[in-house]
Amino acid sequence: MISRFYDWLESRVDSFPDTVPTKPPSSFLGFIVHFSRPFLPLIVISALFSVVIAIVEVLMFAFLGDIVDWLSATRPDQLWSEHGVDLVLIALMVVVLYPLLYFVGESISHQGLLGNFAMRTRWESHRYLLRQSMAFYQDDFAGRVAARMMQTALAVREVVLKTSEILLFVAVYFASAVVLFASADWRLGLPMLAWLIGYLVILRLFIPRLAEVSRAQADARADVTGRVVDSYTHIGTVKMFADANYEDHYARSGMKRFLGTVYSQMRLSTALSASLATLNAFLIFGIGAVAIALWSHEIITTGAIAFAVGLVLRLIGMSNWILWEVANLFENVGVVMDGIDTIARDRSVVDRPDAKPLKVEQGEIAWQDIHFNYGKVLPEQTANVIDGLSLTIRPGEKVGLVGRSGAGKSTLVSLLLRFHDLEGGRILIDGQDIAAVQQDSLRAAIGMVTQDTSLLHRTVAENISYGRADATRDQVIAAARKAEAHEFIADLEDLKGNRGYDAHVGERGVKLSGGQRQRVAIARVLLKDAPILILDEATSALDSEVEAAIQQSLYSLMEGKTVLAIAHRLSTIAAMDRLVVMDQGRIVEQGTHAELVHREGLYAELWARQSGGFLAREEVA
Repeated sequence: MISRFYDWLESRVDSFPDTVPTKPPSSFLGFIVHFSRPFLPLIVISALFSVVIAIVEVLMFAFLGDIVDWLSATRPDQLWSEHGVDLVLIALMVVVLYPLLYFVGESISHQGLLGNFAMRTRWESHRYLLRQSMAFYQDDFAGRVAARMMQTALAVREVVLKTSEILLFVAVYFASAVVLFASADWRLGLPMLAWLIGYLVILRLFIPRLAEVSRAQADARADVTGRVVDSYTHIGTVKMFADANYEDHYARSGMKRFLGTVYSQMRLSTALSASLATLNAFLIFGIGAVAIALWSHEIITTGAIAFAVGLVLRLIGMSNWILWEVANLFENVGVVMDGIDTIARDRSVVDRPDAKPLKVEQGEIAWQDIHFNYGKVLPEQTANVIDGLSLTIRPGEKVGLVGRSGAGKSTLVSLLLRFHDLEGGRILIDGQDIAAVQQDSLRAAIGMVTQDTSLLHRTVAENISYGRADATRDQVIAAARKAEAHEFIADLEDLKGNRGYDAHVGERGVKLSGGQRQRVAIARVLLKDAPILILDEATSALDSEVEAAIQQSLYSLMEGKTVLAIAHRLSTIAAMDRLVVMDQGRIVEQGTHAELVHREGLYAELWARQSGGFLAREEVA
């Protein structure tokens, strides 16, 4: 029965809703409410149980005072006859009602809130961040973003639960204690009021400073995580350049900053604990002195002294816990504020409200007088990264894009994929402005193989079928065969003993060679079978023998598709229908390979100066 009760509580709120995530509000309260709203009924019920439990606990001390008075004023043989019913009711409250209330309250908190609240916040934050614009990830550490997402989810939960349960519990507990003191004699409440004033002064002095330090600590912690993950992610580069010492220094500088915030926090914590201990000592002395003085004048009974001292000792025991809960609350407030800066950030590239799916029937691409400079304002007479470029690729045409490094080739591709929005002009696919269509449908219509192929740390089969989740294993294998990848895939085995297409490839595909990663990427695009194909140095990681082996597969892949191919190794694109030469964000030449060589312009210069299959480095005046 208890298990069914747990199941019922755990299923009250769906931790993984399918609804499209929206941007959380950037205000603190709005951000908290955004993630708390689904749990509001459980939060209210949990808070009510906290109130009832607090009242019951305080009543126990009142009953203790009554029992002391009964024992003082009643003969042993008359105790049960005079107070038997009262004693049984007190016993039932202590051994039945209180544990039952505590069990239900804790169940609501633990089974209904603690796990689900944090997980749903992570889920919604992750889904929103996953759909952030490319520029967002280019400006931050991936590890730092992940750390903030994980920290913020826990912090939001703690802020809500500590406020609704713990602080409410404490407020009711203290108010009930003051009422009981006043019922015995109003002067018993004076030390409590003085203590409360001192307690609030301590909170006012220390908590804001702790919150400030905590926010700095959250930022420093996320920065350390980002630095460490960055080193691990690029471990090949670290090893290749034998630069572990530099990485040590890089991590140490971040950790020293983090440790500095820890030292600041610990100093405040020591001063806070010492101040509270002093205040509590005066409370014990004050209550004891007032109680004895009142008793000596026969104003209060022995029972009143018993419950007053007992309740004060309980409050002193709680005071340290309360103070650290409040400090922890403000620490989490700092973490949430830090997380808002990352999670509640507007996307720079968004679908329009009326955006429709892209329909590609022919595959014509047109860049019309486009301008782009990553949002930077340049001095007059300085060209943009892309400056007034116009280009049309006819349906089914194969176009090679050529130019020096920095000419704008990759930027042109990024704009076609709408990783960034244009600053002028427009891009059309079959007459449809890509700014007016849904981003997912746009990218679903484009297959791309890049020079720097990064695979996901999943199985080979999952990497090949990425972008086409409904693909069968036979279709995955067929695509791998066409990409000349089947043979090496069959020999793969990971640390867990998974073999072939079920073997994991490691982070970024580190367990595979550059050529192997490239062939898996080509297999993925073959399986996707999109009507528009982009090849960005697609065979650069392949040796000549393997390149020759899959060249026919690439020609098959390009059949019937509109193709845009970027290559520094000009021999790989010389047979394209048309070559487009870019320089400083503009198109300077167009034509076939033979036409451009005969023209003796920039392309002819690049062709003549090619060494070892790559463009020679250009000295820019």
